[in-house]
Amino acid sequence: MSTNPVSSEKSAKDTAHADAASLAPSRAEIDAKLKAILVAVLGIDEEQASQMDDDSGLFGHLPELDSMAVAGLLTEMEDQLDIVIEDDDVDGEMLETYGGLLAFAEAKIIEG
Repeated sequence: MSTNPVSSEKSAKDTAHADAASLAPSRAEIDAKLKAILVAVLGIDEEQASQMDDDSGLFGHLPELDSMAVAGLLTEMEDQLDIVIEDDDVDGEMLETYGGLLAFAEAKIIEG
């Protein structure tokens, strides 16, 4: 009886991917970290951050989030969420609403 090395290799990769996915933080954990980052970087109060939902406006709606603060926000997201944000990843849509920023962070974490 022979084993197929390709299928066993694929199985190992699938298992590793499933293990990594199970270790990924939950949406609630990412949400809490992202709100803490906004508090730290923008200097907004925790109550304001805790009330943010998917439709809450960010860039153009929060005076604290200007073009200079965006760089600090992205750097802190990289550090705190253990992700890499490339210049090509950044666009106005991801910074338009809190939901857009949260979805972006989730996607980058999954992408890992």
